[in-house]
Amino acid sequence: MAKVLFINPNKWGRGITHLWIATHSSILKKENHEVELFDCTFYSKWTDDEVGYATQNEMFKPSDYKDFVSFTKNSITNDLQNKINDFKPDIIFWSALSSHIHSEGEYVNIENGYEVLNGINVYNAKKITGGLQVTAAPELVLKKFSNIDCLIMGESEFVLADIAKSIDQNESYLEINGIVYFKDNKIIKNKKQKIIDNLDILSPYDYDIFKDHVFFRPYNGEVVRAVDYELSRGCIYSCSYCVETIIQKYYGFEQSSKKTGAISNFKSYLRSKSAKIIYKELEYLRNKKKINLIRCQDTNFLTNDKKILIELAELIDKNNLDIKMFIETRPEGINEKSVEILKKLKVDGVGMGVELAAEDFRENELNRFASQSKTISAFELLKKNNIKRTSYNIIGLPKQNEKSILQTIEFNKILKPDTITVAFYSPYYGTGQHKEGVKEEIFNEYEFGADAALRSRTKSKSLTKSKLEYYKKNFVSLVRNEK
Repeated sequence: MAKVLFINPNKWGRGITHLWIATHSSILKKENHEVELFDCTFYSKWTDDEVGYATQNEMFKPSDYKDFVSFTKNSITNDLQNKINDFKPDIIFWSALSSHIHSEGEYVNIENGYEVLNGINVYNAKKITGGLQVTAAPELVLKKFSNIDCLIMGESEFVLADIAKSIDQNESYLEINGIVYFKDNKIIKNKKQKIIDNLDILSPYDYDIFKDHVFFRPYNGEVVRAVDYELSRGCIYSCSYCVETIIQKYYGFEQSSKKTGAISNFKSYLRSKSAKIIYKELEYLRNKKKINLIRCQDTNFLTNDKKILIELAELIDKNNLDIKMFIETRPEGINEKSVEILKKLKVDGVGMGVELAAEDFRENELNRFASQSKTISAFELLKKNNIKRTSYNIIGLPKQNEKSILQTIEFNKILKPDTITVAFYSPYYGTGQHKEGVKEEIFNEYEFGADAALRSRTKSKSLTKSKLEYYKKNFVSLVRNEK
């Protein structure tokens, strides 16, 4: 069987159980391939210390997180080379799609993985990777990261498994759908693979591949044992700044409502595991891994099939499963009935995109339709039901100005979230807002290191990088009237 080495090129300096690692490893192991993981997270000279940065900006409450993990001063290059020398992989893989989409730095995994492999002798291993940038612009990626043997567009679990099988059988993998590669100085792009319409076949996700300290995570001033998790894949909406639109476009879901922003035929795009499969995974994570927080990365949790959510809630209640969940959804989905489901699912916290305060900007520029009144109502209803609320805000969007940021700060004062986060706008390649940013000349056509949590790449002369950094640092304290 083939040997596959995953690299987790995480630069955030805290444990992240990237879903693509868990799913790809599961499928490969089911087919008897040998899989190992090299995790870059806890190399002190590599990390950007996202926890310290977010704590300083008051988006995280202070915690003892660093007492639960250990960082090494070892050379990441030497350790990776030794890993490759010992394991002798046939394939090295470091980026893919999942419900994380861009969060936790996943958008830049391809860049970070390529960086850490620079100067490494991989011997005969094939360097293969995928993810958002690959799906958006495979030709551009191959030109910028030329020392790659093959790219996988779209969902890649079964494509990678087919490649591994071909290598194991000493056959060519170049006819497999979904891949892009150089041949005779030309870029060859094969037909698209089918979307994965049955998520149950990915289960159980392989969380055994992660070292134990990866499960520790800061949460509301505590340190909990947590995993990233997905019940579903896909979002029914087509916000112009979101990388979900890249995946939608790849699979042919390009038409959307001008009134709601919802894509046409969204039922074929939004896919979920069955309740029994979800419960089985959660039970394993709680009992075997001692996980107490399930960080659901579903793009919009409350667009999941209500029957599945209700059945899952009943299973959790019947078996008295001791977990809590953190989910992400939109204000439109919060109502008395949905909140009752969330309570039964033991949802402890809900993150919702405010993005910015101005409704006309959100609708006209971002294709996002969520009124201020509905957002206020959603935050109030969650508070009434003792569910913690996190507001997600963006600064530095094309055409945004400082007045817009100040309005968003005032709107957060009305919402009174339990937790407030603010992200730098990142020009995710191929999205509508990326194109607008290039047109406005505030972003390059391609931006390296576009990580919304850590840095802005803006070249705006009015909403400058230093001004954005000021608001990133002080946004929470300004909302809380501490400045």
